[in-house]
Amino acid sequence: MGDPTALDLARKRRVIDLTHPLVPDGVPACPGHPKYNAEHTFKLSDGAFANVHTLTIGTHTGTHIDAPYHFYDDACPVDRLDLSLLAAAPAVVVDVRHKAAHEAITWEDLRKYESGIREGAAVLFCTGWASRYGRPDYSDHPYLEVDAAQQLLERGVRVIGADTISPDEWRLDGGDTGMVHRIVLRAGGIIVENLQGLEDVVDSGWENPRVSLLPLSLAGCDGSPIRAVAWER
Repeated sequence: MGDPTALDLARKRRVIDLTHPLVPDGVPACPGHPKYNAEHTFKLSDGAFANVHTLTIGTHTGTHIDAPYHFYDDACPVDRLDLSLLAAAPAVVVDVRHKAAHEAITWEDLRKYESGIREGAAVLFCTGWASRYGRPDYSDHPYLEVDAAQQLLERGVRVIGADTISPDEWRLDGGDTGMVHRIVLRAGGIIVENLQGLEDVVDSGWENPRVSLLPLSLAGCDGSPIRAVAWER
């Protein structure tokens, strides 16, 4: 039957969805990446046995994970990631909503969060840029300075995410620099991109938030769309 008290607590727990919905013609993508589409292939209304959709989707579509294999042929693909880093991980949500377009996020911005920055923690940057998702200026986001990323790795952090299209600076001439990607993924880290709802986590006042950032088990692939959620432990 289970523990009635535990079941009651589970029903009352607030869960914050950190995932952008996938909507045809409504998902920003890096230049040249596959465009998301969902085609209603079989329809009950047409007499089919059940409703079935055909999906066109890239490994870096919407809210997603970058596995080390994304940048390195000899590195871990998404189906072999350590799920203990991604399921019910303690989260440090860094509020950098004061940062301007193309402004660097430095280690000074992380100092007050140092007590929670440790092995096993997921460090997620709340820039406020999720509100611009789908707009032309979405790629003009603040970016993580390489030194700050390196210091996170030195403290045992292996999951770094943001509510932006990339933790790297997106150059005005198009495309990101890839510098943070290279040091994080080379160290066996994981990058999470295009999160939303981090403002809700910051403003909730939660002292011990947890996140689940689970990818599909796509054999040999470089990344995966995810359904990301947060809750208070």
